[in-house]
Amino acid sequence: MGTRLFVGGLAHSKSEQDLNTMFAPCGTVQSAHIATDKVTGQSRGFGFVRMSSEAEAEQAISTLNSTEVDGRTLTVRVAKSQAEKRGPMAQADGNPGTNHS
Repeated sequence: MGTRLFVGGLAHSKSEQDLNTMFAPCGTVQSAHIATDKVTGQSRGFGFVRMSSEAEAEQAISTLNSTEVDGRTLTVRVAKSQAEKRGPMAQADGNPGTNHS
């Protein structure tokens, strides 16, 4: 399945092919996706890359995190799952925002 990485700080001109090219020296890129605005289709300045192994993902993080590309500093880290982003209450009962106190 590979390891999914969050890539922040992307110039709005970057394409998914650019992401693929940027991460390829670190290992096998299974997929690269840039988040876009639903209305305008413009890049939101971040994306996701799936590397084929955890070791390749770690290599990409150590190689690319905090580097400057097109005048912007990249943030590269392991992406959080949807459940992790919602927080512990959402994980407990599947209903975000429910207060059990």
